[in-house]
Parts: sequence; structure tokens; C-alpha cells
Amino acid sequence: MDKIDLYLTNIKSFFLEKFSHISAEAIGWIAVIILHCATLPTWLAQMQGLTDKLPGVDIILMVWAGLVLLFIKAILNKDMLNIITIGVGFAIQAAMMALIFLK
Repeated sequence: MDKIDLYLTNIKSFFLEKFSHISAEAIGWIAVIILHCATLPTWLAQMQGLTDKLPGVDIILMVWAGLVLLFIKAILNKDMLNIITIGVGFAIQAAMMALIFLK
């Protein structure tokens, strides 16, 4: 048991040392970018003709609903970085959808 406790203590101290400098705002910003990129592989594959499948409407609606809520939160908090990131992400996604559906 001593080796396991030492191992767990080392892992805990590693993560506390490495990730203690990351703020909650940075993690939120990274989460917004990841949400925007959730459908990117499927959009790109469809645009290049590699597949005929599109992401499900339910997935897109849920991701966009989450992004809209994060956008509203950013507006209420006057968080300009997230406002700009989410706004630009919506514009890019809309342009990609226009390129797919209006070709």
C-alpha cells in the first residue's frame, strides 16, 4: 500500500504544480473552442467529398444551444474574449454550412 500511496501523492503533486497556473476563464475559453470544433471534422470531410453523412441535427442543436448559453453568459459578464470567440465561431460555422448546402 505504501507504493500506491506514494504513486498517488506524486500524481497529485504533479497535477497541482502544472495546472495551478491555469485560470477558470482559460479553461472556459478552451471549452468554447472545443465546442465550436465538435462538428468540424464532419463538415470538412463532407466539403471534400469524403463522405455524404452530415452531423446529426440533434448534435448541432445541442452544441449551438450550449454555445448560445455561453454567449449570453459572456455578455452578462462582459467577457469580450468569449464574446468575440463565440461570435467568430458562429460566423465560421454558418459560412461552412452555406458552402455545403448552397453548392
